[in-house]
Amino acid sequence: MDSARLIELGQQLRVDSVRAAAAAGSGHPTSSMSAADLVAVLFARHLRYDFERPDHPGNDRFVLSKGHASPLLYAAYKAAGAIDDEELLTYRTLGSRLEGHPTPRRLPWVETATGSLGQGLPVGVGIALAGKRLDRSGYRVWVLCGDSELAEGSVWEAAEHAAYEELDNLTVIVDVNRLGQRGPTRHGHDLHAYARRFQAFGWHTVEVDGHDVEAVDRAYGEAASTAGQSTAILARTLKGKGVRDVQDREGLHGKPLPDADAAIAELGGVRDLRVEVRRPSAARIMPAVRSGPLRLPRWESGEEVATRDAYGRALAALGTARDDVVALDGEVGDSTRAEFFAKEHPDRFFETYIAEQQLVASAVGLAVRGRVPFASSFAAFLTRAHDFVRMAAVSGAGVNVVGSHAGVAIGEDGPSQMGVEDLAMFRAVHGSTVLYPCDAHQTAALVAAMADLDGIRYLRTSRGKTPVLYGPDEEFPVGGSKVLRSSPDDRLTVVAAGVTVHEALKAADALAADGIPVRVIDLYSVKPVDRETLRTAAEQTGCLLTVEDHHPEGGLGDAVVEAFLDGRPTPRLVRLAVRDMPGSATPAEQVHAAGIDAESVAAAVQLLVESAVLR
Repeated sequence: MDSARLIELGQQLRVDSVRAAAAAGSGHPTSSMSAADLVAVLFARHLRYDFERPDHPGNDRFVLSKGHASPLLYAAYKAAGAIDDEELLTYRTLGSRLEGHPTPRRLPWVETATGSLGQGLPVGVGIALAGKRLDRSGYRVWVLCGDSELAEGSVWEAAEHAAYEELDNLTVIVDVNRLGQRGPTRHGHDLHAYARRFQAFGWHTVEVDGHDVEAVDRAYGEAASTAGQSTAILARTLKGKGVRDVQDREGLHGKPLPDADAAIAELGGVRDLRVEVRRPSAARIMPAVRSGPLRLPRWESGEEVATRDAYGRALAALGTARDDVVALDGEVGDSTRAEFFAKEHPDRFFETYIAEQQLVASAVGLAVRGRVPFASSFAAFLTRAHDFVRMAAVSGAGVNVVGSHAGVAIGEDGPSQMGVEDLAMFRAVHGSTVLYPCDAHQTAALVAAMADLDGIRYLRTSRGKTPVLYGPDEEFPVGGSKVLRSSPDDRLTVVAAGVTVHEALKAADALAADGIPVRVIDLYSVKPVDRETLRTAAEQTGCLLTVEDHHPEGGLGDAVVEAFLDGRPTPRLVRLAVRDMPGSATPAEQVHAAGIDAESVAAAVQLLVESAVLR
């Protein structure tokens, strides 16, 4: 396509962006108009993509990080023949594939959900990592960012990681249109300010007029020919380009144009140009996943093993059995025990250092390319990455997240290191699975099960050693539980998970010696929860006492409550949880101070039983 037609294509993309937003009565046409020439040149001359085969191994990958500019993306899809004009005008309507911010749940050409700014480049890094280190294919990753989102720290986590990994298959195109949502951006049109930052991280940079199609074309070519470095193309553009009443003006972000018909006329009217996007080169198809025999580790009954150790051993075994399993860690692999996988499968281990947002983003990018990622860090530090987890769920990405050093039971390190909000955080994620094992064999079995689940899967592991309760052949279905103590005379039921299972068992033994039989349930599947077992226990014992090494809000207790929210009578429910801010102390002192140790459980049961008798 020659320069004159490239200019016309850019105008068409602007017109169609205006039309789509006008039809919807909402949207971001001015943000789309600024980047129209950038996308026109990319689709017409540089992108290699087969829209009929979005899973083609040689396809380039395009990530629209400034997801609010979705009208531009959909206009480009129309120009490429992937959608028609009728569908374009269904933008933002009920049942349309063309959502306000694009998602791969609806469109096969979208790599990842965007809209929470600052996430496109980090995920793009993950995709580029897959291309360079695993697929070893020639595809490129193109990420279109806005200038406002460069204020996000996650962008610079991504920039540093891309430079460290020498991802020369990654190009970020920054649409520097000067205007954010409420006014000018921090650096305005100062391209040098952005260039200095990227250069400081080790990137190659190109500064360009984003409305000069030939200059943009040369910049893309320079990026593709740059070896050993990622490239940032910093393009000076004008928001609302081409329409005098809105061009480079404040106060129009996220609004349809005031007079769409006049704007379309000023842009030269409706067009129907078609762009022939280059087909990808022949590329090897990802080899079939090797699925050899899975030999999970085994331990002796009663042996003291930390569940974090069991996680590391099981993950390494899973990696031996399956080529699609990859592991990532945030520079705590010696603590999370992800190092076991790293030592056995170094080619499939990704160290993201202390950058938890990039940790999860890389996992999402690897999942986009068909891998099964396990991303691990301290449970407490995963709070930094929660927005990436949330957006991964919006994408429908399959990611396994493992949080170690959970709860006050870690001991002397103190509250900054204690994950006591993580169960609530992951339970709240749409479609998530939340698992909390109490022993080594249970942990190993759940690690294997997680690999075949959909959506976000969270496994909570513990620092301290606990006795092996279960045999190596015991089954632990997701959504299940284990009844560890039971009799027809049980006075109530203690529901526990993880470290508190062992405290509950000690309490049950002490209570039995005093003539007070209690049922004990190991609720290792916190989401989905085993409703039937809980309901049966409630019917037979009348009272449920939950014990958790977690804050009372959103954790085990709330998971149990939800088993009774279908209108049936609710049993008496009592919760023991971490209610105060802990300090530094030994693990035993911590659980006692929190009121979740065996002594506290026994005391609570005795009070409840006495109360029941008095009534």
